[in-house]
Amino acid sequence: MTTLICGSLAFDTIMSFDGRFSDSLLPDQLHKVNVSFLVPTLRSEFGGCAGNIAYNLKLLGGEPLIMGTMGHDCGAYLARLESLGISTKHILKLDSSYTAQCYVTADSDNNQLTAFHPGAMSFAHQNKIADAKGIKLAIIAPDGRDAMLQHAQDCFDRQLPFIFDPGHNLRLFDGPELTRFIDLATYLAVNDYEAELLIERTGLTLEQISSRLSALIVTRGEQGSEIYTGGQRIDVPCVPAERVVDPTGCGDAYRAGLLYGMEKGFDWATSGRIASLMGSIKIAHLGGQNHAPSASEIATRFEQAFGYRF
Repeated sequence: MTTLICGSLAFDTIMSFDGRFSDSLLPDQLHKVNVSFLVPTLRSEFGGCAGNIAYNLKLLGGEPLIMGTMGHDCGAYLARLESLGISTKHILKLDSSYTAQCYVTADSDNNQLTAFHPGAMSFAHQNKIADAKGIKLAIIAPDGRDAMLQHAQDCFDRQLPFIFDPGHNLRLFDGPELTRFIDLATYLAVNDYEAELLIERTGLTLEQISSRLSALIVTRGEQGSEIYTGGQRIDVPCVPAERVVDPTGCGDAYRAGLLYGMEKGFDWATSGRIASLMGSIKIAHLGGQNHAPSASEIATRFEQAFGYRF
């Protein structure tokens, strides 16, 4: 089964500053900041929520179909996706824009300064759900604001089940808009912070939110995750990582595991455990797309963690 993945495609530029930002910032002068940081290490990664989710779903043996937008600088990224066997049919290239760019500088205490240029992502609403044929499942991940609103309505109108995954874009929507997303979506996936923000903005409790959905998924980092479905809560344990290197893209890896389980018709407990394992595998590697276990290796690690094979 092919899964439609609507969301961002981006280049991530990650820099490391050997000192502490706080040593260069004067508390009483923050209204006129003009500082420069020497960053001796720099790396560029393929990223974006749609790209990361599709990458992980393909590792599992799923069939992702990305719907997103990129700019005139997208050649290397498109070539990479095609080399991985991931279709680029519904990736719109805009020659007048750059691909979305994220610039992150981290200091020695892991504090981060981030600048994000949306670029072509701002025009993602030009993609139409109706153009993707033979789709049985979708996810709407962080993307252009207008695109998220449009794609959610289009999925609902076409009776296409979808996960709404607002991520860091949750702050772009007010309470009524978020309530509308909940009513349109089949499933909702958020982390613990996003869950609290969702509660605050909608005025709904987790129980009230879950009652409007087939499933509500809340991830809680090293504390595991919870899946609310059918009036019950399924607690999914965290799979201990071999090492903790970089959390970038862990949420996307988790969502790919959910989608794979849903593609295969697994129960929620198994789908959640696959998701947990994918997050654990990802966190042991730099970047969102640099881990490369085979599908059989993932299945073996699942059996080692949970005592059965999926």
